[in-house]
Amino acid sequence: MKINLLKLVAAPLVVSTAVTSSCSKEKKMNVLFIAVDDMNNDLGCFGHSYVKSPNIDRLASQGVAFANAYCQLPLSSPSRSSLLTGLRPDRTRVFDLTYHFRQDMPDIVTLPQMFMNNGYYVARVGKLYHYGNPGDIGTNGLDDRASWTERINPAGMDKTTLEPDIINYTPKRGLGSSMSFLADSLGEDRDHTDGKVADEAIKLLEQHKDEPFFIAAGFYRPHCPWVTPDEYFDLYNLSRITLPEITAETPERYPELALSFTRPWPYFGITPDQARECILSYYAAISFVDAQIGRLLDALDSLGLAENTIVVFWSDHGYHLGEHGLWFKQSCFEESAKCPLIISAPGMKTKGKLCRRMVELVDIYPTLADLAGLEPPEDLDGVSLRPLLKDPGKKWDRPAYTQVQRGATPGHSVRTEEWRYTEWGFGEMGAELYNEKNDPRELVNLAADPAYSDIVKEMKAILKIVHPEPVAGGKAVPETRALYCN
Repeated sequence: MKINLLKLVAAPLVVSTAVTSSCSKEKKMNVLFIAVDDMNNDLGCFGHSYVKSPNIDRLASQGVAFANAYCQLPLSSPSRSSLLTGLRPDRTRVFDLTYHFRQDMPDIVTLPQMFMNNGYYVARVGKLYHYGNPGDIGTNGLDDRASWTERINPAGMDKTTLEPDIINYTPKRGLGSSMSFLADSLGEDRDHTDGKVADEAIKLLEQHKDEPFFIAAGFYRPHCPWVTPDEYFDLYNLSRITLPEITAETPERYPELALSFTRPWPYFGITPDQARECILSYYAAISFVDAQIGRLLDALDSLGLAENTIVVFWSDHGYHLGEHGLWFKQSCFEESAKCPLIISAPGMKTKGKLCRRMVELVDIYPTLADLAGLEPPEDLDGVSLRPLLKDPGKKWDRPAYTQVQRGATPGHSVRTEEWRYTEWGFGEMGAELYNEKNDPRELVNLAADPAYSDIVKEMKAILKIVHPEPVAGGKAVPETRALYCN
C-alpha cells in the first residue's frame, strides 16, 4: 500500500480548459447536475445483474462511472453541504439535519455560486440541499438561497396525497413511515414529484439553451417511503430478491457503535419476508427515477445540447439493504459510504469506461471548475478528477474519507484500494480493519489481530491527516438530531 501523505495535505489544483478541444473559450460549457437521494450502487453500470437502470447505464456509456466514489458523511444535509461547498463536514460543521453551514461561514462560495459568478444561469429544481417536504423551503428547510438564480419546488401526488397517508399509518401497504412502500395504481410518472422535477428541468433546458447554464435536477427517490407507479414494481419478482447472510455472531465482530444505528437489530425487527418486500420496493423506486433521468438525457439530445453540456450524476450517499443486519445509511461500512458517481463531458475519449480508483464527493466541485475552465476557491478539500476522466486506470494514491456521528461520538473511516480502517471516538470506542480485496463484505474485523498491527498503524496515520485527535479547547461536535428516515 503506497499512499503519498503529502498530496493529501496540499494537493494543487491545476485549472485547465475542457476535456477536449470541443470546449473553447468562445463557448462556455453547460452543466446538467443530476442528484438522487439514498441511491446505492445497485445499478447495471456497476455490475448489478437484476436492477433495471437502463438510462443511468446509458449515461455511464457516455462518460466515466466511478465504482469507488465515497460520500463524506452518509446523511442528506451533511453530505450535500459538503459536496456543494467542496469542504469536509469537520469544516462545514454540518453533522445533522438542523445546522446550516452559513451560520459560521456566511461568505463561502458554493459550487453553483461559482458558476453564477461567472455569468451562468443557475437554477435548482427539487432537492439539492436538504429539506423535508417541498413546502419546507424558505421556512424550516436547509436550502441555500444564495446558491441559485431560480428555485423550483415541484410537489406531486406522492408528496401531497399518498405519502402523508402512509406516514399517518392509514391502510396502505407498508411497514411504517420509514420502511413504507406503495405501488400507485392511479398516478402516472408525471403525477409524482420526480416526474414533475423532470418536467420543470426540461422546461429550463428549453428556455435557457442559448445561454450558458448550470441546471440542477434534484430527485427524491429512491428515498423512503417507496411510492411509485405500479409498473415499476412489476419489473421485479419477489422470488428473486435475497437477503445478505447474517448470523447471530455478527454483532460480536464489530464495535458496538458500528451497528447501533439499526435498533432493534437486525432489520428493525421486521421479518425476512418483509425485508425482501422492502428491497423490491427500493429497486422499483430506482427504476422509476431512472426513467425520469432518461427524459432529461433525451431532452439534451433533442435540444442539441449534448455536445456542449457536462453531465454529472450523483447520490448523496449509499444505502443498506440488510448488510450486517443494517438498514438505511449512517454507517461507515461500504454499502453506506459508497455512492454512484458518473461524469460525462463532451469530447471524452474514455466513454463507457469504469474507474475503480478511490474518489470522493468533495472532488466534484474542483472537477467541474477544471472542466469548465473556471477558477475555484483555493481552500477546497477535494481535487479535480480530470486526470481520471482522461485515463480511468491512471495511478491514483488518494484515499477516501467518510465519517458519521453517534450522539457526540464520531466515527471516522478511511478507504484505500486494499483496506478500510475505522475508529470510533478516536479509537477509544473501538476500531475496525477490513481487507477489501479478500473480504469485500467487511465481515472479518482484523483490527485486533496482531498480525495486522503494522497495517493498523499505517492506516491510522492516513486517517489522522484528515481527522486528527481533538485538542483541548477545540470546537465540539454538536449532538446529532438526525431521524432514521431522512
